[in-house]
Amino acid sequence: MDETLRELYRRPGFLLRHGHQISVAVFTEECAAFDITPGQYGSLTIVRAYPGIDQRSLARRIGLDASTTGGIVNRLAERGLIDRQVGSKDRRARTMVLSEAGERLLGSVGSAVKAAQRRLLAPLSAAEREQFVGLLGRLIDGHRKLARD
Repeated sequence: MDETLRELYRRPGFLLRHGHQISVAVFTEECAAFDITPGQYGSLTIVRAYPGIDQRSLARRIGLDASTTGGIVNRLAERGLIDRQVGSKDRRARTMVLSEAGERLLGSVGSAVKAAQRRLLAPLSAAEREQFVGLLGRLIDGHRKLARD
């Protein structure tokens, strides 16, 4: 293999991006019956944890840009999984709460999400899984100021 390619394939950013693609593919396959994306699942989970959260705060907490989050929120609202209302403090802001349908979906999809996580990490031993997740967490914490949250 060409040295330039070998160097590319060992770059942390390249590996993280490629790993993200694989993670999304595994999640999509495992959760296909629920017609939900990782971004939608994460958004629903955050809206459940922070009822009345506004879209800008959701974007920060999930680590996505505002336009991507806006698309996710619109799709969730169209499916009746969240309810949006005009903010009480800022009339321009829309706040969100989980609807009953959103609550049911989160309750149903949990085992598929766990299966996706197990499948994604299956090539690693139990100790390596713990170490891998711990190191990713440290990497993110070490660069927190660059994160969207």
